[in-house]
Amino acid sequence: MTASFDLAAYLARIGVKAAPSADVAGLEQVQRHHRLTIPFENLDVRLGRAISLDPDHVFDKLVLRSRGGYCFEQNQLFLRALHALGFEARPLLARVWLRAQETPPRTHTLNLVTIDGEPWIADAGFGGSYSPPMRLAEGAEVTAPDGARFRLLRSQDHGWMLERRGDHATTDGRASPDDSWQPQYSFTLEPVFPADLELSNHWTSTRQDTRFTTFAVVSLCLPSGFATLTDRHYTRRNGDQHVEADIESAKAYRLRLNFVFGIALDEVEAEGLGLYV
Repeated sequence: MTASFDLAAYLARIGVKAAPSADVAGLEQVQRHHRLTIPFENLDVRLGRAISLDPDHVFDKLVLRSRGGYCFEQNQLFLRALHALGFEARPLLARVWLRAQETPPRTHTLNLVTIDGEPWIADAGFGGSYSPPMRLAEGAEVTAPDGARFRLLRSQDHGWMLERRGDHATTDGRASPDDSWQPQYSFTLEPVFPADLELSNHWTSTRQDTRFTTFAVVSLCLPSGFATLTDRHYTRRNGDQHVEADIESAKAYRLRLNFVFGIALDEVEAEGLGLYV
């Protein structure tokens, strides 16, 4: 990664006025504001553009051009911000179990943060729902602002498993509607190198018939909920307010992208997604 990082520009992008301290409260603040302001999205994949993990490219895209990205972009940016703030942190790779019928590949990345000698997981790039930072301990639980609960359990075959229990309306739609603990992703603590991230990023953005090469996916955390747009289908749950609709035209799609998610696509790009042919 490049040595320079414009922390002031990043903090302005996520709406944080002063640099937080490198403690648990600071970690929670930065991750939460990141997810409230930088949307999760794979639109460049659908537009046939390669997903670059060059740090300067990621910063330009997500910070300076006010776009979003998926986990490999989001958590790289988040990790660099944590380093600039004085946190000790490194990347991990994970297997996403949502609707998995067999052991899934490592298509997700998150960050391991050490605070006062204790390990925490912090994830600013999971598009399925919002999980706050969690202390890495067997049975650790935390409640998200939307009311969902998350817990960590040891997995005999896969290291650690993050599970969620909560309203499926505050997810990207892959959660089961029943009120039960559901696996989100599993991970180990083995070192992850840039080449590992490049490999997983390439597979995720190019493998045919997978979620990110099949659908146009956008999501964003809300103060008390979640908004998501999967192809034409839009859902938004914020507290007691719930909206669900199919977007009927490319023009309406562009307006919804801009108004809700802060993403500005031109007419050619919107048509290039292939949603209104």
